[in-house]
Amino acid sequence: MKTASVTLLFGVCVLLLSALSVSAVSLSVSPNLQQFFSGSSSVSLSCVDDDGQTVDRWTVKRTRGGLTEDCGAAAGFGKVHGFSCYLDFTTVSSADYWCESSSGQKTDVVSISSSEKGVILEIPALPVMTGSDVTLRCRQINGEMVAAYFFFSGRRLGSGYKEHTISNMQQSNEGLYWCATDLSGPSPQSFLKIRDHPTTAVRSSVAPPHLETMPSSSSVPSSSHPTNSTLPPPAPQPPPISVSVFRLLFHLLVLCPYFITTGLLLSICLDRIYTKSSGDRNVVSMEMTHQVGQNDHVAFDITTEHDFSE
Repeated sequence: MKTASVTLLFGVCVLLLSALSVSAVSLSVSPNLQQFFSGSSSVSLSCVDDDGQTVDRWTVKRTRGGLTEDCGAAAGFGKVHGFSCYLDFTTVSSADYWCESSSGQKTDVVSISSSEKGVILEIPALPVMTGSDVTLRCRQINGEMVAAYFFFSGRRLGSGYKEHTISNMQQSNEGLYWCATDLSGPSPQSFLKIRDHPTTAVRSSVAPPHLETMPSSSSVPSSSHPTNSTLPPPAPQPPPISVSVFRLLFHLLVLCPYFITTGLLLSICLDRIYTKSSGDRNVVSMEMTHQVGQNDHVAFDITTEHDFSE
């Protein structure tokens, strides 16, 4: 019964550690962008914990055209150096990337694409926390930022500037984004993910960003004559609550199973030592009793001498 209980508790600890590992590991993208130009861009992908440290036994994978590939193992899919996967976009491509452990646990998927012409939108590849600010830029293949229209789900956010900042991001800001210019046309579309802060509650009322109808191609402004059609961003919200308490609880949960397991193993060892010591004393006692019992039939001859000289 004791062995079964120890095994069950140990299994629970392993499951707890596994669950914590899944939530702690994520895919890191450097630079943190979704769109790149082919032939001149290099990206580093790593599997990291909450502290930004790389972890082993996790592999960077991708799916493209219905096929799942490991970094460094498939032709044309990156090079592994240490714990990182380095991508060189030699051709136009679009794929989903994630980290996967040896036991099959997976992180969130990140979409990354490369283009060879026109313009691309600089937009974060990793999910954005609610309450933070995001700046969108439209870049040409020569590296220059150009004045452009910025769009969200088919509606115009702003135009005439080389960048557009969205303040106090909320779940309503999650969706497809792209930019466009009068000379190069539209960029590829990218989906921006929004995540709630782990220690803050979701706000019930959020003011949506200023949106306008999508303009015709003839009304796209020239980069040399920017226009000011955007409203000023809303006032920033108070900073989110510190996550120090959350991190403290996380580390306590990670260490707790180790202390429990160590205590159980120590208790089992001491119990076995005590049982063995008690067994040895019982064996000696039984042997002595057995020897005494075997000698019960021995007769002792006693000779008595009498002195009759008196």
